[in-house]
Amino acid sequence: MSESNSVRRRSARGRAQGEPGRDYGLEPAPIPADWILEGEPVTRSRMLSGSTDDRAFTVMWDCTASRFHWHYDVDETICVLEGSVILTDPQGNRHTLQPNDTYLFPAGTRYHWNVPVYIRKVAFIHLPLPKKLRYARRVYRALKGLLRPRSKAQAPGFSSALGGR
Repeated sequence: MSESNSVRRRSARGRAQGEPGRDYGLEPAPIPADWILEGEPVTRSRMLSGSTDDRAFTVMWDCTASRFHWHYDVDETICVLEGSVILTDPQGNRHTLQPNDTYLFPAGTRYHWNVPVYIRKVAFIHLPLPKKLRYARRVYRALKGLLRPRSKAQAPGFSSALGGR
């Protein structure tokens, strides 16, 4: 077999062997070594967008065949674009995700990932506020709502809620 045929054949089956496909502008993003259980995963990512308050962003990520634990310190919702993964949640339940499947990983959880061949996903990541700040934000919004000027159409309902003056 000629070298060019060998290269073409490898390209045609590359993903089946666990090699990343197109580049998509992804950059190396290794998994922490102590999280890896099996294999030598090649992982890459690229930030696609971010919110103006830096509390949310969207990332494309891919990974070759491997098994690892992932620790979530953020809320992450994924949509699988290509390939598959078998997840094991903290209760031991297994979930197989394939293209177009979505899944939420709440902050503070840890999941076991088993990537049989390859996976590419888009991740929607939200950095949750600490509990005390969430409470302060809720109080602020409530006070802001009470102090906001009301139109004449809203005034009677507002005053009756305060004791019917």
